[in-house]
Amino acid sequence: MTGLLAYATYLPVGRIEKNRVVASFDEDSSTLGVAAAQALVGSGPAPRYLYFSTSTPAYADKTNATTLLAALGLPSTVFASDLVGTGRSTAAGLRAARLTGGLVVTGDVRVGKPGSADERGGADGAAALLLGDGDVIAEILAEVSESAEFLDRWRSPLSRTGEQWEERFGFEQYATLVRTAAGRALDAAGIDEADHVVLTSPNAGVSKKAGSLVKGRLSTSGNPVGFLGAGDLAVALAGVLDTAAAGETILLLSAVDGCDAWVLRATELLPSRRQTVPLAAQLAAGRPVPYLTYLSWRGLVERELPRRPEPDRPAGPPSARSASWKFAFTGSRCTACSFLHLPPLRVCRQCGGADAMEPVRAADLLGTVATFTVDRLAFSPSPPVVDVVVDFVGGGRTSLEVADAVPEEIRVGTEVALTFRSLFTAGGVHNYFWKARVR
Repeated sequence: MTGLLAYATYLPVGRIEKNRVVASFDEDSSTLGVAAAQALVGSGPAPRYLYFSTSTPAYADKTNATTLLAALGLPSTVFASDLVGTGRSTAAGLRAARLTGGLVVTGDVRVGKPGSADERGGADGAAALLLGDGDVIAEILAEVSESAEFLDRWRSPLSRTGEQWEERFGFEQYATLVRTAAGRALDAAGIDEADHVVLTSPNAGVSKKAGSLVKGRLSTSGNPVGFLGAGDLAVALAGVLDTAAAGETILLLSAVDGCDAWVLRATELLPSRRQTVPLAAQLAAGRPVPYLTYLSWRGLVERELPRRPEPDRPAGPPSARSASWKFAFTGSRCTACSFLHLPPLRVCRQCGGADAMEPVRAADLLGTVATFTVDRLAFSPSPPVVDVVVDFVGGGRTSLEVADAVPEEIRVGTEVALTFRSLFTAGGVHNYFWKARVR
């Protein structure tokens, strides 16, 4: 049976205007995607395909999906490709993954003009959907599409913020497309009405009037988080999967330059294999970020930073030589005495044995803080910088920067996990590595 095998979402902890989800200064669409996809890899066979959908890529003229591939520790035999543009890019990923199997990851950092409806109604976040054959949590009963060309939302490739035509015009165009696609999808699935309807669109009028366009027997919803760009469709679906019961049907509609529709039926496996932390709990778990700090993170205002030298641009050759450590956080374990080295070494620190190591991916390990320091003078867009020395469960010790740091929360013995972030960006190059985060 081809269908959905697993899903996961990730929402950053930052909030402005009470509930607007914002990524930190060291998060971009790629790091958000890694955070969402981590829960779906490692326990089973690697997917054959990795599709990364985003409207805010960290790089142009470079495949961002290969960054996710490296950070997730997936083998080089996995085909990794970007699907860049709009929410329809995610629809393309789902269509491809339905045919081939694969991991569809989508992440975005949405930026609106200060004080605009885009800023208030947008959101940053990511989702990952694993499709394939086997013991699925939701089977795909039908898939249809309607395409149309009209100007509703757009953004110049050189602009950080987008534009939108008058909302009513877009709604009128989408209304017919949504009703047509929904009817075709339900007919193809052989049902008269879905239990749940999920309708997402960059046009706010479509989301607000979802119930007047298509109504589910039990629920009709849009994206509870806010407009997530390419991630809108997958995050909204995850919100319904968090609560849908076995046997219930879901009509998933994405109204972007047309309308793509799927009908899914939850299987008896869904209740036991939902994501660990529901979307609603992630949304409620944020903490406030000062508005001026947020604007500086997005480059919309220029704040004076600590008077320390800015970092140099990372070089490609050393990054490539240490890729397994830098991206996948892979250490080495001595086969003679089992001592774990972080970063990897050829000669064992404990027994002195040479070239008797096996690689160990440590990105999923937990640890505790052995000691820490708070640096209020180091260069950072969000001072102070908190550095910790972490002792990992099963061995291994290394020093790391703390992500989303609140110095008062750090103590010796504090439990931490790892998160993939950008240490800094210089000369247009993102220096990706792992940071510790308080659990």
